[in-house]
Amino acid sequence: EARLVESGGDLVQAGGSLRLSCVISGFRFNDYAIGWFRQAPGEEREGVSCISRGDGTTWYADSVKGRFTISSDDAKNTVYLQMTNLKPEDTAVYSCAAPVTLVHNTLFLPDPRFGSWGQGTQVTVSS
Repeated sequence: EARLVESGGDLVQAGGSLRLSCVISGFRFNDYAIGWFRQAPGEEREGVSCISRGDGTTWYADSVKGRFTISSDDAKNTVYLQMTNLKPEDTAVYSCAAPVTLVHNTLFLPDPRFGSWGQGTQVTVSS
């Protein structure tokens, strides 16, 4: 069974940095994309970034481009989201999911029949 577990969320001051981790298990295929989403209270879920485990191609939402970096350590089955220059508007629950689909610059969660996502980790940025 596919399983993703996030960690690394914390309370940080504006301008600070955090690194989120997503440990992945139970996927039968090697070539798929893993994505990070975030959702703030009262807001819609937003796709933040994704990385292809096949060729390492990455994508970022405009709101985080230049500040966030996604990477993958295949040996550890872990995907990271390095977040720098954090802003109060980055406050949200961050979740990882796989496999994700990127269409016209919009990141989509997987069909629950074929993929999974984690419970999320809270990131709070104080001003």
